[in-house]
Formats: sequence, structure tokens, C-alpha cells
Amino acid sequence: MLKIDNLRVNYGGIEAVKGVSFEVPDGSIVTLIGANGAGKSTTLRSIVGLVKAAEGSSITLDGEELIGMDTPDIVKKGISLVPEGRRVFPDMTVIENIKIGAYLRNDSIEEDIERVHALFPRLKERSWQLAGTLSGGEQQMLAVARALMSKPKILMMDEPSLGLAPIIVKNIFSIIKEINKQGTTVLLIEQNANMALHVADYAYVLETGKITMTGTGKELLADESVKAAYLGKKSN
Repeated sequence: MLKIDNLRVNYGGIEAVKGVSFEVPDGSIVTLIGANGAGKSTTLRSIVGLVKAAEGSSITLDGEELIGMDTPDIVKKGISLVPEGRRVFPDMTVIENIKIGAYLRNDSIEEDIERVHALFPRLKERSWQLAGTLSGGEQQMLAVARALMSKPKILMMDEPSLGLAPIIVKNIFSIIKEINKQGTTVLLIEQNANMALHVADYAYVLETGKITMTGTGKELLADESVKAAYLGKKSN
């Protein structure tokens, strides 16, 4: 569905992403893991046009080139990003935040509001509460719900577990699996490599702007170098 080929991104003379290539098959969960500064967030931001890719890069969705398109047009094509840090609108209510995710649509959104309320019952309970008064976990749920309102083919998530308690992280990953089960392809970047690899069909290790390893989630979970670098353990 989504194909990234030779993606390069420069920041003021510094090459942050150095010829990255990978694919996100339809219906899958794909994860990019790596340390801070590896280029993971830059990769996602370039896919939705928030960061300009260098000449020679290619990003295609169902065979259509996305580089050069404006971000709203890319969203209309079917890609939505849940940004790092959640970025909810704190002075708007929960339901207003949810509805703003559908701002590019011109069809009925009521069925999709029901869908996100089914995924996140707590958001329905807090519909008229200001988003800025929610807990971190609730704000992450709201950020995901807002992104789903654009009816994406691919939901991209940037560090969804960041700053959350372990029990909330477990809940977020259960929801990621449910979203995928309902038919949405997921591209996930995550510092919690253990959780990410457990849910991922395919995984890529990104180090200093380059992909250094690829495999299924299970394969990378079992790899000794991945265990040592990202899972904090080695097998005896």
C-alpha cells in the first residue's frame, strides 16, 4: 500500500534520513524502532508532507506519488498522523477535538463518532470536558480518535506510549491491535521496542538515518543484537 524508496531528508545541511526504503503492506502493522535522533519522526513527517524530502526520494500510496502534494491532500488520500506529544487542542472540548479530525470531509461523520466512542468509551463520558484537563492517557486516546475521523487507510503513530504509565501503555497497544483488526493499516514508531515488536507484523530498525535491520516482529524480538540494543537484555 505505502512504499518509501530512497527517502532522504536534510536539515540545514545535516542529512537526517539517508536513503531509507521500506514498505507498509495493506492490512499490516509495521513498526520502525530506534533510538532518539535516528530519524523516525522525520520519516513520518515527510510521508505526510510536513517535512520536505530531498530530490530523488519517492513516497507512493497505492502507486501514486505523494512527494510534492500538500499535507491536506495527502490526508485526503488516506494517511493520518497521530503526532508525538499528542497535540490536542487544550481549550476545545473532547468532542470538538474529535470533530476537527474530520474537517476535510464533506460527508456524514456521526457513524465515525460512534466508532471512536466505542473504541474509547472514556472519551464519550468526557465529551464536553476541555481536552487540556484530561490525563496523559486520555489525551493520547483523543489524539488517536481525532486521527481516525479522517477515515485513513493508514494510521501513522509517533511514540504513542511516551510518558504514559505501563498499564495505560498496555491499553493503548490493545487499541492499536483493535484498530488494525477493524481494517486500518498501522505504521508505528515507538521507543518501547518490546511492545512495538509484539504487535508488529513487520519491523525495521532505524539507526542514524539508515535502516540497519528488517524482519517480522517475532524475528527481531528474538535477535540478539536487537535484544541488547533495544530490549535491555541478552539471552543466556
